[in-house]
Amino acid sequence: MSPLFVLVYLFLVLNGEGIITNVEAKSNVHIIYLGERQYNEPKLITDLHHDMLAKVVGSNEMASDLMVYSYKHGFSGFAAKLTKSQAQKLAELPGVVRVIPNRLHKLQTTRSWDFLGLSSHSPNNILHSSNMGDGAIIGVFDTGLWPESRVFRDEGLGPVPPRWRGVCKSGEKFNASTHCNRKIIGARWYINGFLAEYGKPLNTSGDQEFLSPRDANGHGTHTASTAGGSFVGNVNYKGLGSGTVRGGAPRARLAIYKVCWDILGGQCSSADILKAFDDAIHDGVDVLSLSIGSSIPLFSDVDERDGIATGSFHAVARGITVVCGAANEGPSAYTVHNTAPWILTVAASTMDRAFPTSITLGNNKTLLGQAIFTGKEIGFTDLVYLESTEFDPNAAGMCEDLSLNNISVSGKVVLCFTSIARRIALVQASAVVKEAGGVGVIVAKKPNDAFSSCDADFPCIEVDYEIGTRILFYIRSTRSPLVKLSPSKTIVGKPVSPKVAYFSSRGPNSIAPAILKPDITAPGVNILAATSPLGQFMDGGYAMLSGTSMSTPHISGIVALLKVLHPHWSPAAIKSALITTAWQTGPSGLPIFAEGSSQNLANPFDFGGGIVNANGAADPGLVYDVGTTDYIHYLCAMAYNNSAISRLTGQSTVCPSTKVSILDVNLPSITIPSLRNSSTITRTVTNVGALKTIYRAVIEPPIGIMVSVKPDVLVFNSTVKKISFKVTISTTHKVNTGYYFGSLTWTNGVHAVRSPLSVRTELLQSYADDN
Repeated sequence: MSPLFVLVYLFLVLNGEGIITNVEAKSNVHIIYLGERQYNEPKLITDLHHDMLAKVVGSNEMASDLMVYSYKHGFSGFAAKLTKSQAQKLAELPGVVRVIPNRLHKLQTTRSWDFLGLSSHSPNNILHSSNMGDGAIIGVFDTGLWPESRVFRDEGLGPVPPRWRGVCKSGEKFNASTHCNRKIIGARWYINGFLAEYGKPLNTSGDQEFLSPRDANGHGTHTASTAGGSFVGNVNYKGLGSGTVRGGAPRARLAIYKVCWDILGGQCSSADILKAFDDAIHDGVDVLSLSIGSSIPLFSDVDERDGIATGSFHAVARGITVVCGAANEGPSAYTVHNTAPWILTVAASTMDRAFPTSITLGNNKTLLGQAIFTGKEIGFTDLVYLESTEFDPNAAGMCEDLSLNNISVSGKVVLCFTSIARRIALVQASAVVKEAGGVGVIVAKKPNDAFSSCDADFPCIEVDYEIGTRILFYIRSTRSPLVKLSPSKTIVGKPVSPKVAYFSSRGPNSIAPAILKPDITAPGVNILAATSPLGQFMDGGYAMLSGTSMSTPHISGIVALLKVLHPHWSPAAIKSALITTAWQTGPSGLPIFAEGSSQNLANPFDFGGGIVNANGAADPGLVYDVGTTDYIHYLCAMAYNNSAISRLTGQSTVCPSTKVSILDVNLPSITIPSLRNSSTITRTVTNVGALKTIYRAVIEPPIGIMVSVKPDVLVFNSTVKKISFKVTISTTHKVNTGYYFGSLTWTNGVHAVRSPLSVRTELLQSYADDN
């Protein structure tokens, strides 16, 4: 099995928000993929690669100079510097499956674990029953790590697991003998592919970097510490969010693969990432944590330009759970990335923590915004809003276009409005106001709990449009408007309710609407974790960042705990356990909402199964297991051709002549994107709980949809461990509808195994087919 093109279009997330932009590059580096290994001896494979290249370029010496990497562990292939004609000659050689041009790509907590029910002070949770993940190995592909961070100490850890086959490599400002330990058991770095494209020395862009696993950017340190960092007490960010910071599996071991570089905003090469994947598969990781996305429109599951779907297929076939981010293009529909059914796709949500910041107006009315403002209180001072004399009366008051035009704001607080969800509007407005001598800015924007601090504790307070409008009406109602800004506070628990984050990408799945995505959500807003001291938002070695980059390692850490408890569970079983036990309500018992243009009740396209419930996933009762055969069923149902499927799977595949139904893929969810009259699907559950038990079906049908299950009682015993059942779904709707949502839950009085149910009726298509 080969994680082959695995990384040919990997997009690593690095702006704290998980959005990634592809940077096209005319490359002279090519990846030559040869498929399955022909030999078990790595040296023989490398020699084969060298001989093949020498045959095309004319000499062994030239081949040595042009060879960039030899891939010899998970699959056979190599990367080399080639002209177009040389690449074409190699493509025509026997045994060459694909020649892929190298590409450059742009890089994109103290409370969260308690919120998820994984308090280190409670003896009755998965954290303790799994010995905090001791023995699990989490592989992190990112920008490296800052080894001196206290979250990477190895106190109390035993020897490195004997099955580990990886290495720790020294480099600039990184000494393998001192910086690797029993926590950081592997650290590699890959840059040959990037430098071949960049064509310049490493530190010529103005961004600092290290030719080693050391992290100059900070993102890799943040994600690694969130997944598996050790306990560090008394941590805060500028005085807020105080507590103990740690990873989800604090005794798990971390394997660091630095594949991206802090150059021109962060760049990585597919050839480097592919080599890292080759090594990681050989090294023996249990879970791969990839804060990854792509771009809309997506490539198909069998298109090697996707890379993520291809690579994850092979990793999952080897028993490695692959956790990827849903991306940050929400709240619009059809924006979720990483949609292949074998990937565990993570959305981002808030938690029960907030940083309210009081805004007191001159009329003694106090309103609440959110900020990371820990400076001195700004006593009552002038409050201004820039009115425009142009055709658009609000043009001057837009944060992103704020122009003071000789208007004095010295010593004043400025109110502005923006429709831009990203932090750029806040940054621009605060910079303009601060430079002009202002003492603070209030930014009215779409509801979004993800926010950042401004430089030097300059107060930049975010409010929604409603509160912003109330402040504006106050300004317009008096000749001398005044305001007082108080430092932010930290509150946790009730009455703060978790929500799906505004930026988190949403379903339906644009490639295969019948495959529910995202799968799960986890905290990804204002996550406090370690970072590089060189990081842009660093405070005392820590940063508070938001994005699916941050929610992804939360799930990776939980998967590590589950792997320790259930070492023989497949990636699909782990994924099923997470989805069917997830929460649909917050700690207060109220439903979970989703941030957007308006806040609405969250549905499966916002959060999949719901907010991750790690303790429930440790004992799910039943699981919907899936293997390679089931995934091939899916690929055939997608009508991909046999040769494309064979390239992906690494084995000759011939789809049946009769079309198979994608609805029958054995997933822990049911999504019917086009129900006309009636549809019957099949599912199979595996008992992973008590040997003798009886489950009964509980149905919450979507509005106007009839759902029946046969059999509706499942009886398990010592000989019956798997049972199949059929679900018939029909509609009374006589018009096209949007999606309606419900659930199918199997319960035995102890476990509630809940599958999200999403149905849309589409009669218009039926009419078109009839004409």
